[in-house]
Amino acid sequence: MAQRKGCLIGCAVVLVLGLAGVAALVFGVGKVVDAAGKTMLEPEVYRSVNVGDPEDAVRARMPSGESFIKAALKEGGPAEPAGSVCSWYISAADAKGGDETVYRFCFKDGKLADKAEYPMR
Repeated sequence: MAQRKGCLIGCAVVLVLGLAGVAALVFGVGKVVDAAGKTMLEPEVYRSVNVGDPEDAVRARMPSGESFIKAALKEGGPAEPAGSVCSWYISAADAKGGDETVYRFCFKDGKLADKAEYPMR
């Protein structure tokens, strides 16, 4: 009888750990999908805005850009203009030659001061 209880407890522990693992996997996938939604930008939007456009008008056309992958998007890009605040996005278009395209927008004094397009490394 005691051996049977031990087996049941062991099976219950394995079941709970398995369910926790599945929940963590679902949560992780959800976070990645959420980050992608906040950082994906259509190429048409990138091409439609110009340096000098008002910041609020440009930002109104974009997702928030705030996600945990922001630091990775900064790597390999050109230097940020001094005194500006920048946002980074991944192109919603298919990757070119296996490299994702990053769009960077930098704002200063209420206007789009710089925009850059470069491959993510």
